[in-house]
Amino acid sequence: MKPGTVIILNGASSSGKSSILRAFQDLMPEPFMDMGIDRFIWMMPARYLERPLWDDVLGEASRAGETGRRLVSTMHHAIATAAGLGNDIIVDHVLVEEEWVNECAALFKGISAYLVGVYCPLEVLEQREQQRKNRTLGQARAQFEIVHKYCIYDITVDTSRDPAAQCAAQIAARLQEPPRALEQLGRKSSMI
Repeated sequence: MKPGTVIILNGASSSGKSSILRAFQDLMPEPFMDMGIDRFIWMMPARYLERPLWDDVLGEASRAGETGRRLVSTMHHAIATAAGLGNDIIVDHVLVEEEWVNECAALFKGISAYLVGVYCPLEVLEQREQQRKNRTLGQARAQFEIVHKYCIYDITVDTSRDPAAQCAAQIAARLQEPPRALEQLGRKSSMI
């Protein structure tokens, strides 16, 4: 069975990843399963989603706790398994830890997996964060300097410049060429 395609949208909180994900799902003729980070976080018991338990168990916006690391690794393995069974997957992610990037590069080897950088200026992120009722203030700022630190990308989009549908179309067009970013990151991490 031919593995499915994986698209990882990486960016800070409130950068527009979820909007791009939905626009991409609407755009594509074949189904792309949403296996993003929020889907996995919401599997946790509700009591862990309230602060301060969130910080103690899952971690902070810029660094995961032990349970958070295990949860993200579970997500990566689930994505690799689903793609290996022929499913097309799209993921919204916040790759704030180098180990996560390295794990994706290792697990998605042999899978057509694209790494997409979702950019947006900090002032726009913070404005969006304040307008949204489901985000902890300060997440975007905490993630802003590190979310792209460990990555190179197959394509980048800027949600302050282009609407979600246009970003989704840019990503869809990039699928005409093979991915390279995770393969390059995998070679880099194996040399360290």
